[in-house]
Amino acid sequence: MNKSPHITEAESEVMKLLWQEAPLSSKEIISRLGQQMQWSDQTIKTFLNRLHKKKAIRFEKSNRNYLYYPLISYDDYLKAENRSFLDRVYKGAVGMMCAKFLEEEPLTEEDIEELQKILESKKKS
Repeated sequence: MNKSPHITEAESEVMKLLWQEAPLSSKEIISRLGQQMQWSDQTIKTFLNRLHKKKAIRFEKSNRNYLYYPLISYDDYLKAENRSFLDRVYKGAVGMMCAKFLEEEPLTEEDIEELQKILESKKKS
């Protein structure tokens, strides 16, 4: 995995749209996020420019429209965000993080079985 650029929480709203449905024109992005997030056109254009500079998205000119596409996958984004959270909160200690979640969260029998399968798979590899 290439190093994913840091995407802010606000910028991730633009990315979510593009991960769901790409390409989207700048007009479509502005229309949807303007209503959903109540952001101004200029705010959304700023996020598009930032994401382009970070090489998280690309665009193509099609007639009078710009069509935007994601350059990083949702999976790569999640991996980077998970790593950032793990490093920031748990100093990289994945075992400590898992233990804390398991202590605090209720688990179904199915959850426990799935976790056991994952741990057994990790143990073998």
